Amino acid sequence: MQIAPLVDEGLGNSSYLVELADRRGLVLDPPRDVGAFRRMIGGRRLNVSFSVETHLHADFVSGSRELAAEGATIIAPQGAGLAFPHRGLADEEEVDLGSVRLRAIATPGHTPEHLAYLLLEGDCPLALFSGGALLPGSVARTDLIAPEQTEALARSLYRALHERILVLPEDLPVYPTHGGGSFCSLGATGERTTTIGRERAANPILAAPDEDVFVSRLLATFGSYPGYFRRLREVNRRGPRVYGALPALPALDVERVDRLLERGAELIDVRPMTAYATGHIPGSLSIALRPSFASWLGWLADPNRPLVFVLEPGQDRSDLVRQALGIGYERLEGELAGGIDAWRAAGRPAATTELIRSVDPDARPLIDVRQASEWRSGRVPGARHVELGDLAGPRVPDVPDGAAIMCGHGERALSAASLVERAGRRAAVLLGGPDDWSAATGRPLTSGA
Repeated sequence: MQIAPLVDEGLGNSSYLVELADRRGLVLDPPRDVGAFRRMIGGRRLNVSFSVETHLHADFVSGSRELAAEGATIIAPQGAGLAFPHRGLADEEEVDLGSVRLRAIATPGHTPEHLAYLLLEGDCPLALFSGGALLPGSVARTDLIAPEQTEALARSLYRALHERILVLPEDLPVYPTHGGGSFCSLGATGERTTTIGRERAANPILAAPDEDVFVSRLLATFGSYPGYFRRLREVNRRGPRVYGALPALPALDVERVDRLLERGAELIDVRPMTAYATGHIPGSLSIALRPSFASWLGWLADPNRPLVFVLEPGQDRSDLVRQALGIGYERLEGELAGGIDAWRAAGRPAATTELIRSVDPDARPLIDVRQASEWRSGRVPGARHVELGDLAGPRVPDVPDGAAIMCGHGERALSAASLVERAGRRAAVLLGGPDDWSAATGRPLTSGA
């Protein structure tokens, strides 16, 4: 039996293909685009017989219905209340997979219905698929349901870990869904798998001497998360649309784009920083197409508005569609045919954004748009902090006209600058991050709360 991971570096998640006997396969927590799994099973000449969910995901749209359309049986927590055909499991229930069995272990915490799954051969544990219950160096957050449930879920997670998970054999391999880079797993290491013994010995949150300390430490790690997290659990409960294959991104002429914008469409420019800064359509939102594109699209763009994109030649259209659909953005109207050159050729105006390599925060307002945890770890003295996600809401007035904006590299700062420009103000983008500023100026950074 083999366990093969499929990692989404942008969202920080892992899915798994378990090769069973008789050329059958089992997939755990698949992403919406199951094309990579199709290629994996094709190379192994497998049929996916089971698609297993550990919980209702808030950070990505599940691909289980895509696999079910091809013949797989969906297995999910009974408490998830899925509104489409599936086999719901309760605590301690098992599924016979032939030479091995899959046992459900109730592990409420990250979500109320959460199950971990223990793979057994006879009475011998082979692997634990922990979902968000146990991660390398961390656990998944418990604040995604409702504020009044956050502490209760953290206490449930403590008990589930100590009574159900950490009692398993020390050498048992653990395959989590969430990992480093996921907003569900703040503080997780860069490792994707672990063992029970390693987490007992080295996981800092598990070093808490009692439940109260565990809860206080866990709740102190929570930062902000994208707004789309608040709606995807219900999307996954109802059942997302089945596509079969990724749709193409239609080409739109300038006049068609005009009509869509008049009817309320959002214009997203996914070109690299320099291309956007050199010339872009006024009012467009800059979100560079990169592995984390989906997270920032979900944080900054309204999912109820049609989306029109500006790309440059050579960018991966299928990756854009995959990432957008993967977090539930369905209204992908298309891309501006010919890009910014076609816009200019039609006699339309283009705006520019100033890119700078140095700034004196005593002479020019400097806004740092990184996450709060990044801000605390090291920042430019005199900089002001406004998270990028907040600029999609009411906090644009917190950025003075003519301010310089910074992040860790520049992409998030450019997204922020595009929001500020849309509000009628000017903004410059500081290239690089705090460490680059410190190296260039010879001045130390400030850290702490």
